[in-house]
Amino acid sequence: MTRTTPLCLLVTAQGVVSAASLVVEIVAGRMLAPHVGMSLYTWTAVIAVVLAGFSAGHWWGGRLAEKPAPVSLRWTGGAMLAGAITTGGAVLLLPAVAGWVLHVVPQQIWSITALTALVFFLPSFFAGVPAPVLAMIAVTSTDRTGPALGAMFASGAIGAIAGTLLAGFFFISWLGSSATLVVVTAVYLVSGLLFFRLGGWSGTGAEFLASLVALGTATLALNAPAPCDRESRYFCLRVEDISANPSDPVRLMVIDHLAHGISAARLPEVQFTEHTAMLDRLSILRATRAEFTSFHIGGGNYAVPRAFAARGTGEITVAEIDPAVTQMAAESFWFDPASATVLHEDGRHALLTRPEARFDIIIGDAFTDVVVPVHLVTREFFELAAKRLSDGGSFLMNVIDHEDRLGALASIVVTMQTVFPVVEVWAEQVQPTPGQRMVFVVVGGDVPTQSDSFLASAPNQKAFGALSDEMVAEMADRHGRVLTDDFAPIDRLMGLTD
Repeated sequence: MTRTTPLCLLVTAQGVVSAASLVVEIVAGRMLAPHVGMSLYTWTAVIAVVLAGFSAGHWWGGRLAEKPAPVSLRWTGGAMLAGAITTGGAVLLLPAVAGWVLHVVPQQIWSITALTALVFFLPSFFAGVPAPVLAMIAVTSTDRTGPALGAMFASGAIGAIAGTLLAGFFFISWLGSSATLVVVTAVYLVSGLLFFRLGGWSGTGAEFLASLVALGTATLALNAPAPCDRESRYFCLRVEDISANPSDPVRLMVIDHLAHGISAARLPEVQFTEHTAMLDRLSILRATRAEFTSFHIGGGNYAVPRAFAARGTGEITVAEIDPAVTQMAAESFWFDPASATVLHEDGRHALLTRPEARFDIIIGDAFTDVVVPVHLVTREFFELAAKRLSDGGSFLMNVIDHEDRLGALASIVVTMQTVFPVVEVWAEQVQPTPGQRMVFVVVGGDVPTQSDSFLASAPNQKAFGALSDEMVAEMADRHGRVLTDDFAPIDRLMGLTD
């Protein structure tokens, strides 16, 4: 049987299975984001679990490879059908168990790892089975074992590259995560049937039954409720209406699993969150002129740029990496794209490639999960931002940290102090609860803000104030370290690894 199996067919099958398995790996991170966010630790868990699955699958496939070729091919066919069932089933399993896992395992890193293993280990395990079986058949079916083995390894690597590119550049943005896994389910199903055909049917009807289960699972997965209103290349986006009065709409934008902004149709100048209230009011307090220019790193629901436009401030530029976020802000959050220059690129890159640009206010409000992206908290970035400020200009950054840690906040402050003569930390004037996740705005500039407190609507009137110089100095001395492009462990400083 195996001596009549063309080597090109084995090489192609290996490449296709490898490509499909890498598609699952990329999609896993995207699917987990609405439940646990998209962070360094999400991707670390995904890669570790998938590699563990591949390794275990290769081990079992190596044991199957010792069997006669027809038998090993039938076992491999069964593994592929099981892979089809578990891959399609991941779409249904993840939302069913996510809440329970996150409740039972409260520590973030371990909860992400446990959830990833529960949902994506088995699809990776079954996808790892064919490689050693097909390699054994390839080298025993030809007199030139070296080239045959090399071709199998090369096919696996090329397939992995193709799967990664297809998932990142095509499948997720055009089909979405669920439909992409249904495509992989179909690939595994066809591969399983091919291996059964090459190895000879068992005659028990098990192949037919498993195929029906795989098809049923794929159908259910394709019709499962989508967690996103829109799934872009970067984020899972959702709009929630939180209006008390349907005729006076107020909407919340959710990116992955976190709220990223609230806006009201009739109140463009009113902010609904503490961080946008501070960014909005502090920009006005620190601007050296009424018609100040501003550069916004991160758009979100565009609440602050919309408020600036409503007041008639100067030229507004927004660097929002995801065009889908901008589109949703225009469609659902009353942002007028004509009121600002929108750059769909990374904020640091936008500043770096526009050396002639100068702004009165630069606002950093970009987040990956609850953490500011690492390249936006380093000394090198703050030096770049300072060069793009006009005389007397100010840099403002939204930062989240825990009341009992403050390592991330302190390090950002210490790092900004190497660049800006004056660095202030602002927060709502309210006593935090122990361990509370708090929102701060860090300000860098040449001179202090004229006032050390102010009232602002968020949407009810709240008091905000600057931390005393003594408090900032003590915090910086105890917890701070300078962050650089070479080393900026912002996730660890946030306490996400404990």
